[in-house]
Amino acid sequence: MELVDAIILGLVQGITEFLPVSSTGHLVLVREWLALSDVNGLAFDAVLHFSTTAAVVLYFRKDLWILLQVGLRKLSRLPVNEKDLTMLYALAIATVPAAVFGLFLESFISENLRTSLVVAGVLLAAALFFMYSEWKYYLRPVHGAITLKRAVGIGLFQSIALLPGMSRSGATIAGGMLLGLNRYEASRFSFLLAIPITLGAGSKMLLDLLKQGGEVDWYIISIGASVSFVTSLIVIHFFLAFIRKYTLWPFVWYSIILSGMVGYVALFTI
Repeated sequence: MELVDAIILGLVQGITEFLPVSSTGHLVLVREWLALSDVNGLAFDAVLHFSTTAAVVLYFRKDLWILLQVGLRKLSRLPVNEKDLTMLYALAIATVPAAVFGLFLESFISENLRTSLVVAGVLLAAALFFMYSEWKYYLRPVHGAITLKRAVGIGLFQSIALLPGMSRSGATIAGGMLLGLNRYEASRFSFLLAIPITLGAGSKMLLDLLKQGGEVDWYIISIGASVSFVTSLIVIHFFLAFIRKYTLWPFVWYSIILSGMVGYVALFTI
């Protein structure tokens, strides 16, 4: 892996992880283009997950501090804010489906579905899903709060993002909208929900790397991770401001166009 490769991958991860455009799908495509080695690629994926997790933790540090205090107060049987307690429980519950499905399906998906043609098909399916969510939201705008029942549904929607080409943030935001949250609250919950799932995915990749062995260029990887971290912070701030005023439609059209381009390359140029 060259320095330029690491910077490109860091930018791609930082930009796409928190936009509804599938970071995994983009990384699959860029990785094929750059023809990276497996050992450095696995190490880089692990570190990228840790860098994006760190970005979310830093951005939402005040919210996380409140949730930590709520958890400690609950364990100590002290009075707590019920809304904050519900958020804490909701995040824990919503993490379970993707963790379970990922445990059993991640290897199969990695070995059989991380191809350009699959990414093209899933990108198109994602665009249709976002389109449907916006249509339902337009017909009946909702402003519900997060509940444990909604958390289960959002967790199931997050599981769909195991497919390369389906955005994790897009699946949870669109799913949250369908379940009764407004765009901003669905996005905020989606970003907080990214912490346990990306941390878990990064940890698993790191364990796989230790088992696999091989020489890894940690200096180059750290540069890419730093780029990803800074870019993620910027994108989180931008997207939360964007989604307060606008819809998911720009990402619908982006996914449709990208799906067509990827499909053309996969079918006619490879």
